[in-house]
This record gives sequence, structure tokens and C-alpha cells, in this order.
Amino acid sequence: MTHVISIQSHVAYGYVGNRAAVFPLQRLGLEVTAINTVQFSNHTGYGAFTGDVFSPDHLRNVLDGVESLVGLDDVDAVLSGYMGDEGIGRAVLDSVDRVKLANPDALYCCDPVMGDIGRGFFVRQGIPEWMRDHAIARADIVTPNQFELAFLAGREVNTLEDALAAAAALRAKGPRVVLITSLEVTGDDEGHIGMLVDAESGSWRIATPKVDFIIAPNGAGDFTAAMFLAHSLRAGLTDEGPARALEQTAAAVQMLFEHTRRAGTRELAMIAAQQDIVSPTVTLHAERLR
Repeated sequence: MTHVISIQSHVAYGYVGNRAAVFPLQRLGLEVTAINTVQFSNHTGYGAFTGDVFSPDHLRNVLDGVESLVGLDDVDAVLSGYMGDEGIGRAVLDSVDRVKLANPDALYCCDPVMGDIGRGFFVRQGIPEWMRDHAIARADIVTPNQFELAFLAGREVNTLEDALAAAAALRAKGPRVVLITSLEVTGDDEGHIGMLVDAESGSWRIATPKVDFIIAPNGAGDFTAAMFLAHSLRAGLTDEGPARALEQTAAAVQMLFEHTRRAGTRELAMIAAQQDIVSPTVTLHAERLR
């Protein structure tokens, strides 16, 4: 059974961080060891929340316990998301090193959560630079949105050609596969939003209709990164594997968004959508760009 360690935030109510990643990964048949960087009552977008941020030593101690109990040689991948500070980031990379020492074939999927178009950066000062200079080079898969891609690659992303050049620049730093989420470039249909995957074997994109939410839910990026990692573990990172992972991921996201729109909730309708996450009723085909 495929085994993933997911190191992310945790909320008691709602679906962000590990709450947006662990359950769908399990529904896809993966074994997940969840290590929480925080435990909050709810995501911070509500304005008020309670709970605690865990220390880097806490993360290392939890992994120590897991390793002493069952070892790490059966871990196939590490997934990370929002990092509250550089100390947490270093603890995450330490965990990646320990997993890869036990299983050199294990993958590291880094979702570089830092900011978004219209919001700018929403992480602590220094985190974007640390992510660019340290985490990206260690990752096998990175899943930035358009804003994050532009920063990490050090170039503007306004056209499709810009996106492809930025993804290639990011891969040159170390990652084998770059998945760009929430991509909107010049010339695209304004009623659609895209995802693009770039790998050594090629580049592909998919555009899906925008969903008119009452209140846009948080956690979609966390869910997307988890789905892409899961499908990449099955399809592989070479040949047409990234295209197949993109298709399955985009279909799952579309189904989850549709369930959430119908529910009219601020949180992702994860439970209602669970079967459609596993077996989407839509079939999407990735367009090959190169």
C-alpha cells in the first residue's frame, strides 16, 4: 500500500491543510501518516480562531516516534504545505532527508503556500525567500499557483509562453515536475481557469469552467497538491504520467467545487464529494503544449 507522510496544518473544523489532504488521500487508497504543524479551531480566514502552533522539535519528535515504531523505509512520499516559519521549514526538510535515507525512491511534493494574485504574500517575512532558496531545490514535485510561480522563477507570468518559461526555470532549480494551479493568462477564456503541468517529457494544460461560489472556500490548493501527488505516484513522473495525473487531479477538483457550490458552504464539501473524488463523473483531456 502506498504510504505518504503529510506535514501540514490541522483544523478541528473545516477543510484546509491536512484536513483537506488526508481524507481524500485515504479515499484513494493511500496510507497516510499525518504530522500537524498547528492545531487550530478553524482556518484563519474566519478572522478569529483558537489553538496552538507546534514547535519544530515537536514535529521531529513525532517523526521519531513513527520511525521507532514502524520505520520509514515503506514511505513513498512526503507532502508539505503552509510553513509558518523557517524553523518549521527546516524540520520539514529534515523529515524529507530522513525518509529519503530510508527509501531513496521516495518523492517530496512541496506546495509552496505563500500568496496569491490580488492578496500578495500572506506568510511571514523571509518565508518566500527561504522557500525559493531552500525548499524548491529539494522537491521532486512543486505545485505553485501563478503568483507563487512568478516569484519562485523570478519572472513575470502573463502569457502562456511566460508560464512555460517560468516552469522550465523552476525545474532547472531541481524539481522534476511543476504543476501550476489557478492559471489565467492573456488570451484565455475569462470563464475558465487553468492548470498546467511541466516535466522533462512535456507540458500539458487543462482549463475548466470557473465556479461561482457564494464565498470562495479555502483549502483548494491543499486538496489539489494532495490529489496530484497521489495520481503522480500511480502514473509516474516520466512519459505521459504527468498528463494523466493532471487529468485526474483537475477532474477531482471540478467535482469537489461543484459539490461545494451546490452546498453553498464556505468550507469544501469534502464528505459529499468523496465518491466523485475517487471516481469523477467528468472526463478531462490534457492539451499537449510541447
